[in-house]
Amino acid sequence: MLSDPEAYINKIQFSFIKKPKHKHPSDHPLHLKTSSFTFTATTTLILYISATASFPDRIQNLLEEMAVVASAPGKVLITGGYLILERPNAGLVLSTNARFYAIVKPLYDELRPHSWVWSWTDLKLTSPQMDRETMYKLSLTHFTLQCTSSETRNPFVEYAVQYAVAAAYATFDNNKKDLLRKLLLQGFDITILGDNDFYSYRNEIEARGLPLTPESLASLPPFTSITFNNQESNGQNSKPEVAKTGLGSSAAMTTAVVAALLNYLGVVDLSSYSGAEHQENLDVVHIIAQTAHCMAQGKVGSGFDVSSAVYGSHRYVRFSPQVISSAQNAIRAMPLEEVVSDVLKGKWDHERTKFSLPPLMNLLLGEPGTGGSSTPSMVGAVKNWQKTDPQKSLDTWKGLSEANATLETKFKLLSRLAEEHWETYRSVIYSCSMHQSEKWTEQASETISQEIVKALFGARDAMLNIRSHMKLMGMAAGIPIEPDSQTELLDATMNMCGVLLAGVPGAGGFDAVFAVTLGDSGSNLAKAWSSHNVLALLVREDPRGVSIEKSDPRTNQITSGISSVKIV
Repeated sequence: MLSDPEAYINKIQFSFIKKPKHKHPSDHPLHLKTSSFTFTATTTLILYISATASFPDRIQNLLEEMAVVASAPGKVLITGGYLILERPNAGLVLSTNARFYAIVKPLYDELRPHSWVWSWTDLKLTSPQMDRETMYKLSLTHFTLQCTSSETRNPFVEYAVQYAVAAAYATFDNNKKDLLRKLLLQGFDITILGDNDFYSYRNEIEARGLPLTPESLASLPPFTSITFNNQESNGQNSKPEVAKTGLGSSAAMTTAVVAALLNYLGVVDLSSYSGAEHQENLDVVHIIAQTAHCMAQGKVGSGFDVSSAVYGSHRYVRFSPQVISSAQNAIRAMPLEEVVSDVLKGKWDHERTKFSLPPLMNLLLGEPGTGGSSTPSMVGAVKNWQKTDPQKSLDTWKGLSEANATLETKFKLLSRLAEEHWETYRSVIYSCSMHQSEKWTEQASETISQEIVKALFGARDAMLNIRSHMKLMGMAAGIPIEPDSQTELLDATMNMCGVLLAGVPGAGGFDAVFAVTLGDSGSNLAKAWSSHNVLALLVREDPRGVSIEKSDPRTNQITSGISSVKIV
């Protein structure tokens, strides 16, 4: 036992916990790429915790300080639905202010006797919104997980843990692996939290007798308990277990868990937000998150949802599926550590270029309240249609691809016009925001303003063309990509003042619809939606990708709602 534990714990706090800012990965007390001094101090802290049971509160505070909190955003795919599954088709994906959080900290405040010879460590996964707590044993040899409780399992988190830990072993040399093992023996305590906008709370709002408005949604407590769909099934179009809004919760959750674990274990340092090293760290998070997400799904998807969760808003072209499918095959014959090493070294040929909505344009999402759709089953139906009617499907995809490209071109043109002629652009956008589209031409009297209005109509027509092809595809494949109820809602939406365009995001179906509004017209659209039993969500475009947060979001009451509930 140390002669003066109180003084020692203060020293540890001052030396490691109280540092004002980590300017370099080597400054981080848990970063396993650091000097031997840092390793020794971290190990001493763990050993000290083991020997000081008389300071439970102080020790718990230290463990809380060791926690890593990562967050990743949800997404809205405004173009590229279905086409994005195949290279070289592109999609425009917007990241949002709705974020998923993962909190990783040690499970135990001490290293128990004889733990050095253990080949397993413990993991506790908590999902407060679902009122679930699951315990696992993690093999430190094969990185497999055994569920030791009877609660429902979460494959996305499970694969995120396995692949993140394997990535640490694949990255570190033997000396660092020994220190990594000591950290792992303290176990993992992982908590996952999703902003309210990922889930449907219509039932909660109605149960409280509140109107279907953004203000009512904002009045709910942060991270409110999740609403579950009824259990009845409807064949291949059955609703998912949880009533969601289609923002990509599984991809955001997987990315947040991977980022938190990789940062906690010292594989990456995401505390800085610029430079080549930060980009390399993001790339590692992207590769591990993509691989874990695909393994959890049991298939190699397009990956746009994980990509936006890591990098934020952008134009995306998928990676070649072989880079992950080879790992799926190799896992049967190779240790996971070697598989992950190969995946990290693989040829990731996805394309990512910067994209955002033009200035003074805002994203608005509305939830019709039908509980969401099963994207995998809808994708499967489209693939079957491609096989049974290849010529018609090819023609439809060609037309859809051209319409997607046109919309992208018009957005780029509008962004350029805004940059080159800001005052005129601003005046035209605000004028058009107060009128229906049929009156927009009257707002332009000069050459530049006429060019801006022409570009607005070009974007609007392109989206109408996209919707037409998507609806035809759904009818041919026998699935509701743009159901009649959504068509009626979208047509009414596009006839509102200041609405540029509206559509069904991603794979379509009964998830939330989206609209792009001009200027301050979003608040009027939200009111109109409410009168048609559609709940306007508190989601807006936010270009920020995966990030390390300063604290537990429940402490700061971080919400998906915005500092103000005003929709613009």
